[in-house]
Amino acid sequence: MFEITKDTIIAEIVQNAPQCAEMFLAIGMHCMGCAFATGETVEQACAEYGVNVDEFVAKLNAAVAG
Repeated sequence: MFEITKDTIIAEIVQNAPQCAEMFLAIGMHCMGCAFATGETVEQACAEYGVNVDEFVAKLNAAVAG
């Protein structure tokens, strides 16, 4: 199973768990395919959008688990 941590790169998540894309859209991150996504971690995105990283990672992993 693909496990997401706060250090996981966003592009890896989109590639391995595309069902999580809508969760990034919900926090205002609309550029998951842009250059930033290829090097930005979940923690960096959460800091930028004012989202609690631990809660967001838990939600992402719940979506991956189904």
